[in-house]
Amino acid sequence: MKAKPWSWKTEARVILTLIQNIPGNGNKQASAWAYKTRFFDGGAEMGKQKGIKPVVDNRKARHNYHIKESFEAGLVLVGTEVKSLRMGKGNLQDAYATVKSGEVWVNNFHISPYEKGNRFNHDPLRPKKLLLNRREINHLLGMQKEKGCTLIPLKIYFKNGLAKMEIAVAVGKKLYDKREDIASRDARRDIDRAMKERSRVS
Repeated sequence: MKAKPWSWKTEARVILTLIQNIPGNGNKQASAWAYKTRFFDGGAEMGKQKGIKPVVDNRKARHNYHIKESFEAGLVLVGTEVKSLRMGKGNLQDAYATVKSGEVWVNNFHISPYEKGNRFNHDPLRPKKLLLNRREINHLLGMQKEKGCTLIPLKIYFKNGLAKMEIAVAVGKKLYDKREDIASRDARRDIDRAMKERSRVS
C-alpha cells in the first residue's frame, strides 16, 4: 500500500512532539531551536560560517521557484559597487542571469550608488559578469535551453573578502505550490510560538 505524503499539518505536529521530547542538558529551548534549524533550513547558517558575510538575500526566490541546483559564482564589480554591497545596499528581487557568448551575466541586479562615489559612481542596474568555470557555464547553458528553466540569483555574500553570488537553476512554481509553502510557513510560526510559550513556563 502506497504511503500518503506528509501534509504541512502532519509535519508541524511531528515537529512539535519532537520539540517537547528532545533530550538535552536542561536547555531544551536551545536544543529545539537547533533541531528546527536543521529540519527546515538544512543546517545552512551561512552567517556563522567562518569568513562569510551575507549581504543580500533574494527572499522571494524560493517562494516563486523550485530550486533544482545552485552554484557559487564570483562577481566582477567596480569599487563603488563593492562599497555599497558591504553596506547591504543591493536588491535581487527582479534579477536574473543569462548565458551569452560563453559568459554568464546577471541582469536587473540593483546596487545603489555609493554615497561618497561622486562622479565616479556606477550605473545601479548595469549587467554584471559572473565568474564560473567552463564546465559550469556549459551546464548552465544547457539548463537555460530547457523549457521552464530560469537562472536566478539567490543571495550575495562576501567570502574571505571577495563578493560571491549563489545562482540557481529554477523552475517557476504553480499556484498550489505557493499555497502549500504559505501553509508550511504558518506552521513554522506556530512552532516558534509554541517554543516561546514553553520557555516562559519552564
